[in-house]
Amino acid sequence: MLQSDLFDATPLTLVEDAESGIRYLPDVVRQATAHAWFEQALANVAWGNQRRLMYEREVDVPRLMAHFSLEAPDLPEPLIAAAAQMRMIAGAQFNSVGLNLYRDGNDSVAPHNDKTQGLVPGAPIAILSLGATRRMTLRAKSGKGRTLNVDLHAGSVMVMSYASQFTHNHGIPKMSGVDGPRISLAFRCFDASKLKER
Repeated sequence: MLQSDLFDATPLTLVEDAESGIRYLPDVVRQATAHAWFEQALANVAWGNQRRLMYEREVDVPRLMAHFSLEAPDLPEPLIAAAAQMRMIAGAQFNSVGLNLYRDGNDSVAPHNDKTQGLVPGAPIAILSLGATRRMTLRAKSGKGRTLNVDLHAGSVMVMSYASQFTHNHGIPKMSGVDGPRISLAFRCFDASKLKER
């Protein structure tokens, strides 16, 4: 088990691959800015509740969601500022952002890899955390190696390579003792023609 609290002062490489691997970058966004962005996103984003088929029945997805093209003229605050900073940090021209609102410790996302259909090959994915600290699990799809548990603090960024989506799963498990909601902003590079279809 890995506790990121031990490494808060410096970036941490969690997975290595031929691209950028999976890296945890603490304190990318100043706490005052992270708090302001959290409040703005909570208030300005039109959060939606989705339903999915699971075990032959339809159930609520255990979190609220939203998605925006970064080219949209009416992006809610703080997505323009956050995108500019993530582009600089990750060195990628992100054009899409998916948001998840974990309302409390009962909200979660099962271990998965990001769908690569429509993504620009080789471009990283950057996940900015705002609000309450939540734990992310990382595990190789091969089942070899241990599960890594990383506490994602407000203002931190997880940068995942395109290649890592084929080798590792990540998830946000249910967790007791969570002291409030968390918002994640997942920045991606979609092929422009595919983005128009979303």
